[in-house]
Amino acid sequence: MAGPRVVVIGAGVVGAALADELSERGWTDVTVVDQGPLPATGGSSSHAPGLVFQTNSSKTMTELARYTVEKLCSLDVDGKPCFLQVGGLEVATTPERLTELHRRHGWITAWGVEAHVLSREECVARHPLINPDRVLGGLYVPTDGLAKAVLAVEAQIRRATSRGVRFLPRHEVLDILRADDAVTGVLTDQGEIPADVVVCCAGIWGPRIARMAGMNLPLTPLAHQLAWTGPVPALAGQTEEAVRPILRHQDADLYYRDRYDGIGIGSYGHRPLPVPADDILAFDENRPMPSVLEFTEGDFADAWTETLSLLPVTKDAKVEEGINGLFSFTTDNFPLLGESRDLKGFWVAEAVWVTHSAGVGRAMAEWLTDGHCSSFDLHECDVNRFEPHQLAPEYVLARDCQNFVEVYDILHPLQPSGAPRPIRTSPFHVRQEEHGAFFLEANGWERPHWYQANAGLVEGRSIPVPNDWAARYWSPIVAAEAQVTRETVALYDMTALKRLEVSGPGAAAFLEGMVTGKVAKSVGSVTYTLLLDHDGGIRSDVTVARLARDLFQIGANGNTDLDWLTRHLPADGTVQVRDITPGTCCVGLWGPLAREVLQPLTDEDFSNDGLKYFRAQRAHIGSVPVTAMRLSYVGELGWELYTTADQGLKLWDTLWRAAEPLGGIIAGRGAFNSLRLEKGYRSFGTDMTYEHDPYEAGVGFAVKPDKGDFIGKAALERRKADVRRRLACLTIDDPASVVMGKEPVYDGDRAVGYVTSAAYGHTIGKGIAYAWLPAELATPGTTVHIGYFDRRIEAAVAEEPLFDPAMSRLRG
Repeated sequence: MAGPRVVVIGAGVVGAALADELSERGWTDVTVVDQGPLPATGGSSSHAPGLVFQTNSSKTMTELARYTVEKLCSLDVDGKPCFLQVGGLEVATTPERLTELHRRHGWITAWGVEAHVLSREECVARHPLINPDRVLGGLYVPTDGLAKAVLAVEAQIRRATSRGVRFLPRHEVLDILRADDAVTGVLTDQGEIPADVVVCCAGIWGPRIARMAGMNLPLTPLAHQLAWTGPVPALAGQTEEAVRPILRHQDADLYYRDRYDGIGIGSYGHRPLPVPADDILAFDENRPMPSVLEFTEGDFADAWTETLSLLPVTKDAKVEEGINGLFSFTTDNFPLLGESRDLKGFWVAEAVWVTHSAGVGRAMAEWLTDGHCSSFDLHECDVNRFEPHQLAPEYVLARDCQNFVEVYDILHPLQPSGAPRPIRTSPFHVRQEEHGAFFLEANGWERPHWYQANAGLVEGRSIPVPNDWAARYWSPIVAAEAQVTRETVALYDMTALKRLEVSGPGAAAFLEGMVTGKVAKSVGSVTYTLLLDHDGGIRSDVTVARLARDLFQIGANGNTDLDWLTRHLPADGTVQVRDITPGTCCVGLWGPLAREVLQPLTDEDFSNDGLKYFRAQRAHIGSVPVTAMRLSYVGELGWELYTTADQGLKLWDTLWRAAEPLGGIIAGRGAFNSLRLEKGYRSFGTDMTYEHDPYEAGVGFAVKPDKGDFIGKAALERRKADVRRRLACLTIDDPASVVMGKEPVYDGDRAVGYVTSAAYGHTIGKGIAYAWLPAELATPGTTVHIGYFDRRIEAAVAEEPLFDPAMSRLRG
C-alpha cells in the first residue's frame, strides 16, 4: 500500500471516481465505505437519469463535464458502455430562448467544445419526434450524451480494486474520529477504520456526515420529478437504448431521453420539494432506495401536457413509472470541494452531479496528492468560499430552492438575487437610499450600482445606449457618474471589499513568505501584490498596508484568502489573522478635486509630498479617526478612507458636505467598473484566476524575484519562460456593441479565446473588453471578432492602459 490512509465516504459516482483517480496516482491505501450495496448504493447516482449536457456559463464546470464525458466514453463493464454519446439538443420555443441559445453557444464555443446552432428543420432532423410547429431552433453539442451512472460506478470500482483499493458496502458511518484537531478515522456500524484523510462523497447525506466533523455544509437535497412512459407505438422495435439526442425544453423546465421504446421525462417545473438531510433514510432492502421518494402526480400534470405538445407521439402512450428523486443543490450552483478549515484531513466532494463526477474525482485526486489542482480552476468550487451569513440555514434553504426554480431560466449576469435581502448593509445605506440607489448584491452586501439622484447629470451629455441585453440593469446615469468622477470628485462605497488584519511579532516574515512583493517595508507602505498557489497560479491579488511594525491590513478578494492565510500560519502563535470587514467600512474619495475636499477637513498633510501614492497614514477627518490609503481603482487622485462601522455614517456625511459644493457626487459600481477598465485594472475571479500566472495576466510587475522565497516562486520561474496566452485589452468602436463577458473571441473562423470583463469606456468613447488570447494575437493593432449572440463584433487589441498611461492623474 502506498500513500496515506484514506477513507472515502460514499461509493456513488463521485466516490468511485475519486478512488479510481487516487489509485491511478499511486495512493492505494484507500478504503471506500457506503451504507448501501455496490454498485447501486441507493444515493442519487443510483436513480440519476444520466443526461450530460456540457454547456455551462462556468468554464470550470464545462471542463469538469468534458473530462467526465471523455473518461466515461473510455469505460465499459463486460462490453457494456458507460456512456452513450448520442449528442445533446436544447430547443427554443420562444424568440427569447433562441436568443439565449446563441449566448449558450458562445459559452460552449469559448470553452473549446464543438457546438452548433440549428434551424427548426435541422432540429427535427436530429430528433424526429419533435413537433416542428413548436420549435424555432436549437443548440446541438455532438459530444453530449447519456452517462450510465451505475455502470460507471462499477467500472471505476473494478479499476480501483485492481490497484488495491478496498470497498466496504453495508458500512454506515456513525462518527468522524479525531485527535488534536485532525482526523484519525471513521467509526462505522461495523467498527473503526483508521485514516489520515477522510473524504466525504456522501451526496444527499453530506450535511449529516459533515456535521460529524463539525462542518456546516450549505447543501439542500431537493426532489426532482422523473417519469418514464410505457411503450410509445411510434418507437416500437427500437432495440438500442438511445438513438436520439438527449433533449432539453427549457422554456417548460423539461428534459427528455430515450429508453428503448419509451421516453424518460424530467421536470423542474414543479414547486421546490426540499428534504432535510437528517430525514433521508438509510438503505434498507425492504424499502425503495433512500434517494427515491413517492411520485406526486399532481406536480407532473403541466409537464405531461407540455410533453404531448412538443412530442406528439406520446399521445399514444402514458406515464407508467415516476419518482421524486433527490439531488443536491447549493446556493451558487457550484460544488463543495476542499478541506475543512477546522478539522485537518477532513475533505468534502459534495453537490456533484453525474455530469461533473469524473472531473471532480480527478480534481480532488490532484488536490490531495499534489497539494493543488493543476487540471481545473477550482476557485468557484472551494468549500471555504462562503461568508458566515451564507451558511445560515434560512439563507441556504431559500437560495437553494430559488436555484431549483431558476435552473433553466434565462438569467442576466447582473440579475439581482432573491430573498433573503437585504442581509448586509454599510453604514452609508440610509444615505444611499435617500439618493435613490439601485442596489445589486455583492457577498451579501447591498451595493449601489447607480443613484437616481444623479439623473440630472445626464442632460447635455452624449451617452450611447447599449444593446437591449447590455441595457438591462443599466442606466445612462452610470455614464454620467463615470464622467463626473473624472471631472470633479465622487464618493464610492467600498465597504463590500474584504478586509483582513494580520498582526503579531511574526507578521512581517509570514507575509513575506506568502506574497510575491516586498511588504516588510516602512510603516505606512502599501503594496499591490499577489498570493500564488504552489504551481505559480494566482490565488488572489491583494493590497498589503503596513500600519505598524507588527500590524498589517490586507485588502483581499474573499473568504478563500482568509482561509489560505490561516492554513499557513506558523504553529508558534506569533501571527494572527482576522476578518475585520464586518466592523469596518470604507469610502473611496476619487477625482481631480479629491484633495480640495479632504485637506480642509484634517490637520494631517494630504499634499502630494505629505502622502505619496501607495502610502497610508492615520488621520482624523473632522471628528472621525480614519486609516487613509492613497490608492485608486478608478485611475484618479484620491484615497481609500477606512473607519469603524459605528463612525461610518459620520465620515460619509462629513465628506459629502465638503464635496457637494465642489460639484462632487456619490457614484455606484457601474461607473466604477467602466473607470477601472479604462485603467486596465484586473478583477480577480473574472479577469484572472487560479489557472493563470502573473506574466500571462499582465501583473508580472507585482512579482519581485529578487526577494526571498515565497509560495509558488520556483514554479513561477519555470512558467515565466513559457507564456503562451495573455490577457489583452480590446476596444470596440461601435457604441451599441457593448459585450458582457464570457463571449468567444475569433481569429477568422477559429475561436481562440474568451472575454472576461467588459464595459463602455465613457472617457475614451469606446467599448472595452478584456480577453484571454494566444500570445501571438495579443499584439496591439491585431483585429479579432467577438461572438455576441448571433453576431460577430469587430475589436482591436490595444495598448493599455487606455486612460492616463503616464499615471499623472494618480500621482499628482
